[in-house]
Amino acid sequence: MIIADLHLGYEQYLNREGFMLPSFQFEKILDRIDRIRESSGAENIIINGDLKHEFGRVTYQENRELKRLLDHLEENFNNIILIKGNHDPIIPYISQLKNFKILESLKFQDHLITHGHFIPERIETRTIIIGHEHPCIGLRSGERIEKVKCYLIGPFRGEKLVVMPSFNFVTEGSDILHEAIISPFLKESELSKFRVYAVEDFKVFDFGTFGEVARIMREGG
Repeated sequence: MIIADLHLGYEQYLNREGFMLPSFQFEKILDRIDRIRESSGAENIIINGDLKHEFGRVTYQENRELKRLLDHLEENFNNIILIKGNHDPIIPYISQLKNFKILESLKFQDHLITHGHFIPERIETRTIIIGHEHPCIGLRSGERIEKVKCYLIGPFRGEKLVVMPSFNFVTEGSDILHEAIISPFLKESELSKFRVYAVEDFKVFDFGTFGEVARIMREGG
């Protein structure tokens, strides 16, 4: 089971910035993990970066939720692996997280799992799985835009790149139709060739290629 971009503690960060938001996403994260585990039978879990939100410190909310998350994962999975993201520089120094296996990237069965905020010097697999981008598509209806989280699958240097949506519930993500791309993997890729798979309540919808979706949105479809 692979998930990415939980950003635990994000509500407390937003509260400090002046946005009054109750802490609600943690229980929803646990519930979604359990539902995926039960439906898939997964025995191991990989968190592909950005487990917590704050860069240089651990907030009260993060500390509480990190401990609870680790306890929950230890009860339900045989192995727990964290791929370090750009929000995780101090994760290796948090004492209660010693039971996590923390890696810069992970290669298995011709797949490379890496967070996606930088491109490794050597890529020797046919498939690359990243997070970091938090992709979603903004579907416009009149003046309203409805954001839907999505997976992106397309070519990168002749291999297959899979971009995962974020696992957090506070934001829908970065609208790839209307906002700037942030991952260097996607900046180097021809995004129009990527296939868009929207995800909503455990259902997956094939929206065709990014180029097709962008054309339909431009034409007011």
